[in-house]
Amino acid sequence: MRILMIEDDKDLCRNIILALKAAGYETECCHSGDDGLYCAKNQPYDAIILDRMLPGIDGLTVLQSLRRQGVQTPVILATALDRLGDRIDGLDAGADDYLVKPFAVEELMARIRAVTRRPARLQDLTRLSAFGLCLEPENRLLTCGELSVNLSRRESALLECFLKHPGQTLPRGRILSYVWGSSAEVEDGNLDNYIYFLRRRLAAVKAHARLVTVHGVGYQLIGTEAGASD
Repeated sequence: MRILMIEDDKDLCRNIILALKAAGYETECCHSGDDGLYCAKNQPYDAIILDRMLPGIDGLTVLQSLRRQGVQTPVILATALDRLGDRIDGLDAGADDYLVKPFAVEELMARIRAVTRRPARLQDLTRLSAFGLCLEPENRLLTCGELSVNLSRRESALLECFLKHPGQTLPRGRILSYVWGSSAEVEDGNLDNYIYFLRRRLAAVKAHARLVTVHGVGYQLIGTEAGASD
């Protein structure tokens, strides 16, 4: 499980990372709001621990920006701001939990376990959407505006992977594991072939989104207004 911690107190960050790694979590840390927002948007994480008082962009703005862009990674706000109004503001901004400093590491890990085991929203079980695309995984139906197309099982699983992490760079290994299974022996070329197939499907529905190759890493689904190239 991958955790991102956005916290400017480097000593606290170091201690939390050591404890989380000892518990089996793969943990990364950013020390400013700008760096944290960039990482949270461009890399897939299972949970984010977010301080509110940060250099650059403050934590609440980081959270609001992520939610506006469709990033639904569970977020735990960990902050010294403990007034009722602060908690309400944090939860209304899209936080999944609110933890007041100082806190015990054991409580933080319990809250991580809680937010990562919560079931997806009911609509997410039947429909995934981002950048004007709508996928019904059960029917393997991709819709954009008035146009729709049926996908193969692999194409649907591949698009599902991207729609769960819109705008984020997904490493090849993570995509392969999601679509084919962690124990499957799959040649890299198979992924490239299905990326090609899926790009054709996106073109068929005139999608305002594209699959971008991130050389040496993997792929990313972005809105066409982002202006990136393959």
